[in-house]
Amino acid sequence: MTKNGAKEETPRIGVYLCHCGSNIAGMVNIPEVAEFVRELDNVALVRDYRFMCSEPGQELIAKDIKEHDLERVVVAACSPLMHEKTFREAVETADLNRYLMQMANVREHCSWVTADSSYATEKAKALVAAAVGKAVWLEPLKTKKVPIHPDTLIVGGGIAGIQAALIIAEAGKKVYLVERSPALGGHMSHFDKTFPTLDCAACILTPKMVAVGKHPNVELLTWSEVEEVSGYIGNFTIKIRKKQRFVDEDRCNGCGDCWEACPSTTSPRKRRITIEGRLINERVL
Repeated sequence: MTKNGAKEETPRIGVYLCHCGSNIAGMVNIPEVAEFVRELDNVALVRDYRFMCSEPGQELIAKDIKEHDLERVVVAACSPLMHEKTFREAVETADLNRYLMQMANVREHCSWVTADSSYATEKAKALVAAAVGKAVWLEPLKTKKVPIHPDTLIVGGGIAGIQAALIIAEAGKKVYLVERSPALGGHMSHFDKTFPTLDCAACILTPKMVAVGKHPNVELLTWSEVEEVSGYIGNFTIKIRKKQRFVDEDRCNGCGDCWEACPSTTSPRKRRITIEGRLINERVL
């Protein structure tokens, strides 16, 4: 494929192997990987450099794209989460579409997860070969902006969900907090103390439960479950099943008196227990 996107039978691919100081080269045999990659189909150029993410490393990639008419670039380095944007911008300086660059993670996925150099080297070969194979099918894309819906859905009303809801709501965003049980709190509501300070769990949790319940930007959906998620990032459509309450939520204060007359076998019911000659009633689920 040319820089303008017209398909060709054999796209020219440049492969760049990063040493990352000794982070990669200390475990992965870079010369052996380079020799292996040179034999792969569509690979027109293979280089290795001590720090590919450095300014000289990025300039080397941009220079090669122009001088060797490279149509794809594969960078074998660290995690794409760290430097994918870096290398996309580097190829863009040479007028190559940023989405014609593919990364292979040979640090976190190879050199950092084994003490065996031969295993790390073989896995690096496999990952780079896969990246080259994928690069053949890459197509140029255009970056564009689309409108997004700013509301946030949080699934789970435990302490983590409550805290996330409060932070987002305080930032001025609408939050839907979905909890499948009838009440918020999650596992923390069953604890007495919390590690490592041994603070009272209820003392931490209950103020946050009250705050999230009263916050104008938070809509609580307890006794509810997410049934379907469609759409895409920024514009999701969520289908939530709100289970039957059988009571007026606005008037209910949780006293439990309605349980006495409820015919459902799944509702709390009374049973008679004798303790030291006295009859007492106990609600059980």
